[in-house]
Amino acid sequence: MTDFKISITNTTRRRRLKDGTLASYPQWYCEYREPKSGKRRRRAFNRKKDAEAYRNNLIVKVSDGAYVDERKAPTVAQAIDHWLADRAPKVKTSTLKGYKVVVNGAIRGPLLIGMPKDRADYTGGRIAPDGGRFIKLLGHIKLTELTTAMIRVWHKTVVDNCGIYTANRAKSLLKSILALAEEDFSIRAPSMPTGLAKRRHKAKKTILSPEAIATLVAAAKADPEQGIFYAFPFLAGTRPSEQLGLLWSEVDFEKNVIRIRRIQERDGSLTEMTKTEAGTREIPIGAALREMLLAWRLRCPRLEKELYRVFPGPGRLQEWPKPRSGGGGPLIYQNFRKRYWVPAFKKLGLPYVTPHSARHSFISTLQAQGIEVGLVAQIAGHANPTVTLGHYTQAVRDGSAAVEALDRAYGA
Repeated sequence: MTDFKISITNTTRRRRLKDGTLASYPQWYCEYREPKSGKRRRRAFNRKKDAEAYRNNLIVKVSDGAYVDERKAPTVAQAIDHWLADRAPKVKTSTLKGYKVVVNGAIRGPLLIGMPKDRADYTGGRIAPDGGRFIKLLGHIKLTELTTAMIRVWHKTVVDNCGIYTANRAKSLLKSILALAEEDFSIRAPSMPTGLAKRRHKAKKTILSPEAIATLVAAAKADPEQGIFYAFPFLAGTRPSEQLGLLWSEVDFEKNVIRIRRIQERDGSLTEMTKTEAGTREIPIGAALREMLLAWRLRCPRLEKELYRVFPGPGRLQEWPKPRSGGGGPLIYQNFRKRYWVPAFKKLGLPYVTPHSARHSFISTLQAQGIEVGLVAQIAGHANPTVTLGHYTQAVRDGSAAVEALDRAYGA
């Protein structure tokens, strides 16, 4: 709107103090007509420079079409509720619960000062301990008033009271909350501050080298009863919950893909959704994995004489070729680790890595082999390739590989 006008006026305010003296101080006002409704608006400030900053910011918002009536603008708390409602049908229940703990305890506030257990109890059930002290966070602030400086102060407050990990996780969620609010409420979100405190050192997961994985896969091929259990995540890049929740109906040998559609919870129950929307995907089946899956399908324990889970509980072993009896039900994660995962590494004398580290190895190896990051992210089930690069990709070759590649590029 080119005809938008805002003026700054001032007056002297007087107030009688308790001791009877009369105090005077300047008051500055920004006066304008609300661009959409035409109603008169007046905003008071104690300092002229604050009034000028408000005026300049308002002029930019109006000229860019990003103006929102402050009286109707949502607060950060309302933006949080809007974001949680948007995420609810897109993520599993436990993931949503984790989001709520962080956004309520470290963004919405108030933040309870005290021991982590007391804060967890308060965040989970809003039960405040006797004599508890609290710090206001961002929940009460309107989005139109939120600034980068406020976010910086908030982040430091959370770092000081909850630690760097919690503060950075909360910052990541706040960025997502503000992005959605910007889309749905037509409110320009402030820039996220740079140079915030980071963890001094984040230990990288131990991952196996391609040579060690080759040894493990070769051993798995020679182990018809258990091999597929510990080789699968290295060949498919799945999360443990995705592997244990996989059904034979989602293994398509004709199209040569595995469809990830669900996960298994800690209690063995199946949830008909993945960790995130991007987690619902198709994974191509390589030659080695196809061979092992076809062989395993013949021996896999049935549920009521029908193939159901790809990685079920073992049941009772009968003489081959009779199928196992009493199996086919869920295999709990802890039992998977104890019966199948840990023994394989001990037997082969390989460095121990967690089941989730197999996923890191899978992603890192694809990257090292020159597969473009967008495709790697798609196969891994990441919505954003930045996640693939920032959290999952690690070096699986030494520096000589880089030097050799440089020599090839330069024709040396």
